[in-house]
Amino acid sequence: MFRRALVRLTVTYTLVQLVLFAAFAVGIYIFVTGTFDFDAAESDGAGALNAAERGFANLRTGLIVLYAILLVLIPLASFLMARAALTPLQKSYDLQQRFVDGASHEMRSPLSIIQGELELALLTTRTPAEYERAMQTALDAVGGLTELTNDLLLLSSGGGAELKRTYELVDLNDLVRQDLDARSSNPVDASRLNVHLGQAAVVLGSPGLLARAIANVIDNALKFTPSPGVVTVSTDVHDSTCTVTVCDSGIGMDNNDVKHAFDRFWRSDQARSRPGHGLGLSLVQQIVQAHEGRIALTSQVGIGTTITVNLPLRP
Repeated sequence: MFRRALVRLTVTYTLVQLVLFAAFAVGIYIFVTGTFDFDAAESDGAGALNAAERGFANLRTGLIVLYAILLVLIPLASFLMARAALTPLQKSYDLQQRFVDGASHEMRSPLSIIQGELELALLTTRTPAEYERAMQTALDAVGGLTELTNDLLLLSSGGGAELKRTYELVDLNDLVRQDLDARSSNPVDASRLNVHLGQAAVVLGSPGLLARAIANVIDNALKFTPSPGVVTVSTDVHDSTCTVTVCDSGIGMDNNDVKHAFDRFWRSDQARSRPGHGLGLSLVQQIVQAHEGRIALTSQVGIGTTITVNLPLRP
């Protein structure tokens, strides 16, 4: 598709430029010959008239040679222009195609689980406990599908002007505390969290989205930090920037994993055996960018990963 579009654009650009240059050359020749005073040349003698004719012939030759050169250069320039125009569209199309393929793949798994459990439950008469187990499995799959859908919606609308109108002053320390309170029901995870909160880190943003971003980063760190590893969460304020840092002592990532860590639906080989959709860090990055912030990730295999979120301070 893009190859055909590239050829069409190249041909169109070439024809348009050749027509314009041809019209320009003809216009120059007509202007020069039209403004030349032949009466004055005749009064000066046959030599002056012949010189004028030779000048016109040289002008014609020069314009023809220039046009012949342009016949070679313009198609090349048109091809480069067409490719430059289509490159952003092709990148966008490729990203969209990968996004659709990934979303289709991720949605297929929970839908298959739901369909399988329901078909199995209807196949023969079962005990109430077996029906309850089948419904619970299907319900868990629906919950995962709902979470995936919500993540996709956030990814598609995370930075709109309508969203920014809902922003309010938020203390990142409060969001970290709320996340810790929510994890208190899981003593294992709570015991592996080491928290250091600095001074009030007030930013302008969406409390729900920022809480989601912090929760996703901590979830990611806990997921890839086997017990008895520790996840350290800290906040700090420096100059005009609020910083949330999540550092774990988990399995870490190599350079290729770090390169693709924020890609949608991308999961490393080590992550494929663990639950998730590969959207967590993509969502975090989009939320941070919607709040005019930056996110950085450093990691070493066998040592751990550090994710730093920087957001502009609001007094």
